[in-house]
Amino acid sequence: MSADFYDRALRRIKALTVVVGLIGTAGILVLRGRNEGIGFLAGSAVSYLNFELLSGFAGVMGGSAPKAKGWGLLLALRYAIIGAAIYVIVRVLGITPVAVLAGLLAAFAAVLLEILYELILHART
Repeated sequence: MSADFYDRALRRIKALTVVVGLIGTAGILVLRGRNEGIGFLAGSAVSYLNFELLSGFAGVMGGSAPKAKGWGLLLALRYAIIGAAIYVIVRVLGITPVAVLAGLLAAFAAVLLEILYELILHART
């Protein structure tokens, strides 16, 4: 498989993460209210940024992206940064932790949707 195949898949996953975040936020807003909707949106934003960080780091390690200093440190501090962001969202903004945690699954849902897309696409060929 070509590098272009993986680049397209990564672009689709990132776009699907945004779509899942927006649709999930709209659904949570309607079903649970404003605070939970904001929490889901914040969680999905953190999920997107985490996926962006991981895919950027993989590009650096794989040689497809220019070398940049600080990737190792950023990756090592990733959980501390995510934990601090969740703490601020939950404690300072007073948003329900369950909504934030559900939003954190947006990238995971996007990966599952990408897998389904590829399975359906290649089942026809």
